[in-house]
Amino acid sequence: MTTVAPAAPVTISERAARRIGEILKSEGDDAKLRISVEGGGCSGFQYKFDVERTQTDDDLVIERDGAIVLVDSTSIPFLAGSEVDFVDDLIGASFRVVNPNAT
Repeated sequence: MTTVAPAAPVTISERAARRIGEILKSEGDDAKLRISVEGGGCSGFQYKFDVERTQTDDDLVIERDGAIVLVDSTSIPFLAGSEVDFVDDLIGASFRVVNPNAT
């Protein structure tokens, strides 16, 4: 298990941590949010968000304000330097990944 300090390759904003914490609280004990990157064809990469209870030894573990986020080792290079934020605006509420590696 790898625990990450504040200078993590992936950061979680305060708003995202609060919303993740709310989601995980409703899911019960040992719930964690997994973020992964999948090939999206012509539209590039897609971000996938899943609630899980299992964690692998090579997962990147990010903890902020009670929110626990897992990133699998395959997705880490694609998310390096990214920030996960939560936005709630006129078109709806969603998680947003601000990725400097995305084109």
